[in-house]
Amino acid sequence: MSKIQQDSSAFNINSNKANHFDAIVVGSGMSGGWAAKEFTEKGFNTLVLERGRNIEHGDYPTATMEPWTDPHGMAMDPQVIADNPVVGKCYAFTKEHEHHFVKDNEHPYIQIKPFDWIRGYQVGGKSLMWARQVQRWSDLDFEANAKDGHGIDWPIRYADLAPWYSYVEKFIGISGNRDGLNQIPDGEFLPPFEMNCVEKDIKKTIEGVYPSRNVVIGRSANITQRHNERGPCMSRNRCARGCPFGGYYSANSSTLPAAKKTGYMTLRPHSVVHSIIYDDDKGKAIGVRVIDANTKEAIEYFSRVIFLNAGTVNTTAIMLNSKSNTYQEGLGNENDVLGRYLMDHDFRGYARGRIEGYEGSYFNGHRPTGLYMPRFRNYKNDRQEDFLRGYAYQLRAGRGAGNLKAEDPKFGVAFKDKLTEFGSWGMSMGPMGEQLPYAENRITLNGNQTDDWGVPLVEVDAEFKQNEDAMLEDSLNNAAEMMKAFGCKDISTGIDPEWNVGLGIHEMGTARMGHSPKDSILNKYNQVHNAKNVFVSDGACMTSSACQNPSLTYMAITARAANYAIDELKKGNL
Repeated sequence: MSKIQQDSSAFNINSNKANHFDAIVVGSGMSGGWAAKEFTEKGFNTLVLERGRNIEHGDYPTATMEPWTDPHGMAMDPQVIADNPVVGKCYAFTKEHEHHFVKDNEHPYIQIKPFDWIRGYQVGGKSLMWARQVQRWSDLDFEANAKDGHGIDWPIRYADLAPWYSYVEKFIGISGNRDGLNQIPDGEFLPPFEMNCVEKDIKKTIEGVYPSRNVVIGRSANITQRHNERGPCMSRNRCARGCPFGGYYSANSSTLPAAKKTGYMTLRPHSVVHSIIYDDDKGKAIGVRVIDANTKEAIEYFSRVIFLNAGTVNTTAIMLNSKSNTYQEGLGNENDVLGRYLMDHDFRGYARGRIEGYEGSYFNGHRPTGLYMPRFRNYKNDRQEDFLRGYAYQLRAGRGAGNLKAEDPKFGVAFKDKLTEFGSWGMSMGPMGEQLPYAENRITLNGNQTDDWGVPLVEVDAEFKQNEDAMLEDSLNNAAEMMKAFGCKDISTGIDPEWNVGLGIHEMGTARMGHSPKDSILNKYNQVHNAKNVFVSDGACMTSSACQNPSLTYMAITARAANYAIDELKKGNL
């Protein structure tokens, strides 16, 4: 056990005044960048702490690399995959992207049940490698817990968040179409990407056969025209490498430069946050304890307000490790709620089929978004007996390079000629199912094992349950039926047996919002109920998971919470 765990006097409470700030933001990624932007633009001296290395916008070494410039054609070293059985499952963990991902042995954790924790420890976090899908949530989602009784009631509704969705969308830039669908309310959009000829026919067929099901172009944080001195997107679909054009939203290209421009941001990478310093006499937090990732030096920083945006699991781990006389089981943990109700999205299933009749057609570029079918189950007149809530689909149609069949030769002139031909058209559908909040799906801290910085190892105990399994079965049956209606051949569906909770990379919950400290950690403004100068506005704050991608909601919630905190600071309430 480290000295830090045994003795809080390892930290100098009377540290240098240079370590004092108006605000501290823990985490520099999707939501942390937004907290930094809001505080600094309002004139508050803000410290942004990031446990990983610094990456400046443009510092993307593989952004313009081509396969023929690499000795191995950008193929991943098989030994790297063998050494990383968790992160190696991620679709984006490839040769050109691997430097953005945490390797399995670098930051260990304990899996009580299999949990695939995909992380990016660097300035910008996972905003550098996210899939950029940005649907708004609606009251179908914010009212679901109250209506079906599973989980607690959200303390906010769509009306509370709608202006903040607009605020975020206008700044980051989102391509999309105003589709008039209540499940995914319309936002502030730049021109959408265009569906290809096959996808247009898919949309026409499905909406004709199934009037309650809609197919829309994916709303994406890729900008189709120059926006806020960034972009436009070049349709290279190489986003996870980092985009030198700023063609998609990342904290590195957008919010952090805005914060830096003010002169009020101090960015400190290589800073592992150990815990929050809570003053029992004052009844509030006064700062954070940090371990320098390189030197292992223990440092304290102090501020009037603290925003936790380290990512769902890490934010909650920091809170669990923040113990005081008032909070002996973790900051804000008054009723054993902290760490519970961990959620992800269920992407385990897939459906694929071959398409005939479009051999004379192709498409232009490598569009960085697909199609989207919003939820139709347990919505309006649809009522399911086998499961609560619903799912969406991410779908697309395309054709591959290389007109190769199984019986064709694998080398020689004929092989090379086949590689220059277009392959057949195909269609894929991937369901994205909501996971319900369960108290037993949780993270805890190990009492005996610590990492290299003296921080207790995270333990994760989570699984998909019967509701998710029933939903998945229904989604695959419907996918096959819709593909058949379009005329697909050789349709196949399946479930990835290696897919565990976490691999959706949409981990949520564990420090949820609610009305009362009896069953939640945060209030409607993302404040810890009885430690009101600590705010949590990343995925940890979520009370349910919906079936839309969550990052836009994290950003809107953060902008709302930060501006509330700013108003409270000005009033002297924090």
